[in-house]
Amino acid sequence: MPVTESPAPYATLLAFARYVGRSGPAKASFVGGLRRQRLSQTGFNPHGSLIKALKTDIQWRTPGTHLTQVVNDVKPRWRPLYEALLPGALSYLDSLGDPARVHLAQSRDALAVVGALPVKINPQLALRYDDGRTEAVRLYFDPDPPADEALLATFHLMDRYMEQVLPHAEAVIVDVRRGVVHRPDGDPKRAAEVERWLAGEAAAFSAMWSVPA
Repeated sequence: MPVTESPAPYATLLAFARYVGRSGPAKASFVGGLRRQRLSQTGFNPHGSLIKALKTDIQWRTPGTHLTQVVNDVKPRWRPLYEALLPGALSYLDSLGDPARVHLAQSRDALAVVGALPVKINPQLALRYDDGRTEAVRLYFDPDPPADEALLATFHLMDRYMEQVLPHAEAVIVDVRRGVVHRPDGDPKRAAEVERWLAGEAAAFSAMWSVPA
């Protein structure tokens, strides 16, 4: 029988952040699920329509018109998810301030190398304010709040590759379900320590990936 070649270890920023936010056997189970998904070439992002609606509201300076409408437009199976996300998404949109003073910006994806593990850095939203500030935004949709480790890993990697993603921008994580905006603590003294920690996590990720579930 033909042998299916094992794909090389790889993670998106979201997947890697979810991984470091877990502990014990949950880590191995999570990595095994990612590997199986990669082998089967399956995967679907149910949040795509909501992200598009959020961008449209920002672009056209509408106070949640498209976010509200998309809840009715999605397939019935996704409607409960969108209904749960809508209040927080509207709260975040309102927190941006005067719609006339915030604009969509263009960001790029970057490929990080953590230890020897490729990790795709891909903000879903980039913003430019009239006062000169720019933000590269990751949107977090999970039912549970992001773990501290997940926030730390995301901020560190986005900051490390920000010149490729959106020069001079600040990394922002939005916990959409709760409408909570997270920003980095700005402590550069921890950078080397975090780098060593992430390299160890990446090595463990790659080792788990190589063990078929």
